[in-house]
Amino acid sequence: MAYAISDECIACGACFDSCPVGAIAEGDPIYTIDAATCTDCAACVDTCPVTAIAEA
Repeated sequence: MAYAISDECIACGACFDSCPVGAIAEGDPIYTIDAATCTDCAACVDTCPVTAIAEA
């Protein structure tokens, strides 16, 4: 199951560089995760300072 970024995202970009497959993109107004690209590694989860990333 892929991960998703909730509306609690503050668009800080902390998660962007943590994704080894480039599934995270800057959206408007929050970052998004491409579910088809996400490999469920959870590398982004611990980098989010507001815990806005969880399993979808």
